[in-house]
Amino acid sequence: MSSVNATVAQTIANMVDFGTNSHDAIVALSAALLAIVIWAILAWYFGIPTSESHALIAGLTGAAIAMHGGLDGVNGREWIKVIYGLVISVVLGFILGYAVCKLVTVIFFNVDRRKTEGIFRNGQIGAACAMSFMHGAQDGQKFMGVIMMCLLLSNGGGEGDAVKMPVWIMLLCSVIMSIGTSIGGKKIIKSIGMDMVKLEKYQGFSADIAASIALLISSLFGIPVSTTHAKTTAIMGVGAVKRPSAVNLGVVKNLMMTWILTFPGCGLIGYITTKIFMAIF
Repeated sequence: MSSVNATVAQTIANMVDFGTNSHDAIVALSAALLAIVIWAILAWYFGIPTSESHALIAGLTGAAIAMHGGLDGVNGREWIKVIYGLVISVVLGFILGYAVCKLVTVIFFNVDRRKTEGIFRNGQIGAACAMSFMHGAQDGQKFMGVIMMCLLLSNGGGEGDAVKMPVWIMLLCSVIMSIGTSIGGKKIIKSIGMDMVKLEKYQGFSADIAASIALLISSLFGIPVSTTHAKTTAIMGVGAVKRPSAVNLGVVKNLMMTWILTFPGCGLIGYITTKIFMAIF
């Protein structure tokens, strides 16, 4: 996807300005990344699917504010795309989740449920592959954007679009994201796939397809959206097809609170870690 449109990565690279002092800038960037890891571990421990995209944005912003002592280091023109992405991922994810699941139920309305089990069991594999690809296209590009930023800072700054995305960065992010996905997340899987909505095979298939479409549209237009938000709201939309009460609003409320707290929470951690790192290094 980076070969088609690397705008998402460029947006992240240009969203904040760490100045022209390479040493201080890389120290601040390292502190921001530590803040994101701390926030992600806390969310993983409590089984809450927080958005790593928004944690990344918040951590970088908090680090830039700490470094400049104000908002001078934040590029408002690029940052506003984050707000657009937040709205788009939530609204588009839910609408597409509802629409795709509704279409699936209409198409298979007169088909014996036992015959559809195998169809959707295999269909989920393909849909999961599509979701994985789009996960890389969105979240992968964001972290490739961070590596781009580091390369730029090492060379004295510049614009993110001045650097061509090397293949080794794509491969590195692909491998690390694959390893991370394979070794963790059981609490989060249970929270979303069982506690919020008890998903059947056709619903899981519909949610993957819907979220993949939402992420594809966003990636092609270069809008950085949250994969977590798109997928979670797609599952909500899928659950609402059966009946609104099929969605556990208690779990949804906890998710929404965490999403809201990500910006100030991870931003504050990024601010603090940057101040500490600058004092030490």
